[in-house]
Amino acid sequence: MDALLAHRLQFAFTITYHYLFPQLTIGLGLLIVVLKTMGLRGDTVANEAARFWIKVFGLGFVIGVVTGIPLEFQFGTNWARFSEAAGGVIGQTLAMEGVFAFFLESSFLYLLLFGEKRLGPKLHWLSAVMVWLGSWLSGYFIVCTNAFMQHPVGHRVREDGVIVLESLGAFLTNPWAFAQYAHTMIGAAVTGAFVMAGIGAFYLLSGRHVPHAKKFLQVATITGALASLAAAFPTGDIQAKMVVKHQPVTFAAMEGHFETDEGVGLILIGQPNMETMTLDNPVVIPKVLSFMTHQRWEARIAGLTEFDPELWPDNIPLLYYAYHVMVGLGTIFIAIMAAAAFLLRGGRLFRARWLLWTLFLAIPFPFIANTAGWMTAELGRQPWLIHNLMRTADGYSDNVSSGNVLFTLLGFMGLYALLSLLFVSLALKIIGRGPSSTSESG
Repeated sequence: MDALLAHRLQFAFTITYHYLFPQLTIGLGLLIVVLKTMGLRGDTVANEAARFWIKVFGLGFVIGVVTGIPLEFQFGTNWARFSEAAGGVIGQTLAMEGVFAFFLESSFLYLLLFGEKRLGPKLHWLSAVMVWLGSWLSGYFIVCTNAFMQHPVGHRVREDGVIVLESLGAFLTNPWAFAQYAHTMIGAAVTGAFVMAGIGAFYLLSGRHVPHAKKFLQVATITGALASLAAAFPTGDIQAKMVVKHQPVTFAAMEGHFETDEGVGLILIGQPNMETMTLDNPVVIPKVLSFMTHQRWEARIAGLTEFDPELWPDNIPLLYYAYHVMVGLGTIFIAIMAAAAFLLRGGRLFRARWLLWTLFLAIPFPFIANTAGWMTAELGRQPWLIHNLMRTADGYSDNVSSGNVLFTLLGFMGLYALLSLLFVSLALKIIGRGPSSTSESG
């Protein structure tokens, strides 16, 4: 294995594992505010439910911090040439995330966890709002960093190859960042909603904490239905159109579209064959892809063969499958949450055991969908580390051998396995106690 592949594998592993926790806390942050708002209006069950989910949020936040710190260091240890060339740009938002968003979130999280009695209902509600805002602000700074790598703006390249920031305003208002941020936050809301609904379904199926379980389902299914729809349209649609406009070769690879054509159909199922440059066993809806991307049934869409193969993503099948896993699961989420929200009226959801089992068993799948979405974005940008500015092969730390990287990767895997056991055991302990036995924080 060459050093470049080892560096990519290590960063992919650490960031994929890390992202399991921020998507949970970002989604739960919004739902906790909803529950605290209901509690502020006199709903005691909602307030007790909020206390339960605040504990889950705190656990996810701690593991997210522990697994996020190594990512910052890997910019220097694994991607030194990238950091030397672009550190003056991406360092802006990474610093803002730490100085502004992280401290805002962590400071008010302490008050949220331990200050309810001292603060009183209104200030405790405000603490929940500030934690939610901090988590979503943190998400924007991170997405803005990634958006520069996808669609660099507000910069210039010096003669020595160093990329310098010319306009902080342009950097922070990158149109790619707006589209990606909306889609990412909505995706996190889907995760939070499915986790809350799944735990509520578990309690109902086991006949425990019934009033709180119903409150979980009431809040989570409505939020989940809206978020699942918004993940597809408008946020997913806007993000896809950004890819069509600025990364057409990526879009062609995502869709398994090899030959330039007009009136292109939407592929539902198919297997990319890189030897014949075709899709095997395709199931196609005629002309829909052209209409979705250009609002014209006969619109022309460029195929992969129109571009230099050196500009193709280096693992087209994996990119294709990641994208279709994300889209396929997203469609299923809409169906599940729409059914749950429909049956919520009149309390029929609470008696529909088949749907309660579906919600409970669906808990892992939003994590899979969000991971597949991240893989789509990162695999699609290849072979560029910064699109059209720096190739991935030019950005890694060439003085760190593959053996060193694989050794530390094994260390991360062992450490994260222990963290997983710790997280699962503590989460099961919180779930086992349940919301009704949660005493008020001091």
